[in-house]
Amino acid sequence: MREDAQNFGLQHLSSGHFLRENLKASMQVGDTAKQYLQKGLLVPDHAITRLMVSELETRSTQHCLLDGFPRTLEQVEEEALDRICDLVINLNIPFETLKDLLSRRWIHPSSGSVYNLDFNLPQVLGVDDITGEPLVQQEDDKPEAVAAKLRQLKDAAKPVIELYKSQGVLHQFSGTETNKIWPYVYTLFSNRITPIRSKEAY
Repeated sequence: MREDAQNFGLQHLSSGHFLRENLKASMQVGDTAKQYLQKGLLVPDHAITRLMVSELETRSTQHCLLDGFPRTLEQVEEEALDRICDLVINLNIPFETLKDLLSRRWIHPSSGSVYNLDFNLPQVLGVDDITGEPLVQQEDDKPEAVAAKLRQLKDAAKPVIELYKSQGVLHQFSGTETNKIWPYVYTLFSNRITPIRSKEAY
């Protein structure tokens, strides 16, 4: 995703990536998020919004691809976000596919490196490529926790999808494999990204 975004001159800003960085560094947002994640709960809107707005402010002159943000109406309605929406993409991926994919994620705690047993395997199973140290699966990446989180996210996302649909900026694609969905997204980007000059895109 990051390389694909760069091909269109976009900065790829992933809420998940920034959250993991904050957790690893024990920063304020990370400490707040940890309290919720340990209980299998979603990180509060105000914490995620503060994190992403901070990242956006450092890139105010660049076009950005926001990955995983906003996910709720509360995040959409932040004053800092009202004028940055040119293009919204919603990927319709079956629940079981998402659950299986996300529950196969393992990390190296010290570095924050993320592996997936489906598409980003470590060179040696269960071991970090760089340090040789053991990988762990976080509690919120275990199947039961992933399923609960996906249900919460789906409910929260429904009004967001309806809002962007009513504004005429929503594009939806369905599938189970990235290499089959991406050509359609690429075509959309090719037709829409070039004219963008003063706004962010996601």
